[in-house]
Formats: sequence, C-alpha cells, structure tokens
Amino acid sequence: MSGTHLERRRSPFPDFRDWFGTEFPRFPLWRSSFDTFPIPIEVTNKEGQYTLRAELPGMDPDKDIQITVEGDTLTVSAEHTESKEEKDHSEFRYGSFQRVVRLPGPIPSDEVEAAYEDGILTVRVPMPASPEESRRSIPVKRTTADGKGDSS
Repeated sequence: MSGTHLERRRSPFPDFRDWFGTEFPRFPLWRSSFDTFPIPIEVTNKEGQYTLRAELPGMDPDKDIQITVEGDTLTVSAEHTESKEEKDHSEFRYGSFQRVVRLPGPIPSDEVEAAYEDGILTVRVPMPASPEESRRSIPVKRTTADGKGDSS
C-alpha cells in the first residue's frame, strides 16, 4: 500500500457502487428509503419527564432540525446538506435523518423543550401523572319483571 492511496477492504459480497460505478444516475426529486438515516438516540424517564438525546453533529438547529409532536409520537427530522467543496475523502453522512419515538401517553406539545449543544439535541417532555386506572367494575342490579329494582 502506498502512502497516499487508501486501500479498501474487500468483502466477499460486491458493493453496489462496484456494480453501478459512481456515475450511476440519481434522481433529485426521488428519494428512496435508503437515503433516510436513523438518528442514534438515548431515552430516559425520570420523575415524570422523558428526555431524548439525539446525536446530530454538524447541524444548524435553526435550519436543519425539525421536531414535531402528534398524540403520543415525537418525531425528530434533520437534513444535512453536503458542501460544494471538492473532497479527496469523506465519511460524513449527508441527506435526511429521522427518528420517531412513541411515548406512553399523549405529549403536552406546549411544554416540550429542545436544546442543541455540541452536536447533541436534547428534548425534554414532561409527562402528566398517569390518570387513575380507567378499568373498573360496575355492579349489576337485578330487576324484576315489572322493571323495578330488587329491594332485597
């Protein structure tokens, strides 16, 4: 191996890039599910507050990150666009990123807080105390033929 050439490890299975080459046409308006990458996350639940931490390095939180809440579902989406600068080698991931997390109850959307620092997005979701158990027994009263309840 020479000092300037990076040797690629070979797999017994061919890479799609080997089959199609780097000139394989891409359709700008068509995006396959392979172009959406999952976002690595951590979720904790302490004292009635869920905290989601997501790794999103190199993002601009004002332009690149979107958080939506619907019912019991929290969705984090991000778009990382590649710079126009010519590169000799890059292992960065560019494209769309998304993660959907379902919490155990409806999310109060007006109380969700999000902050971005050092490539980590932190979303805090205060969950209301769980309501009393919704399952309960209902007593059945015996009625007589005339429709009046049994007084025994």
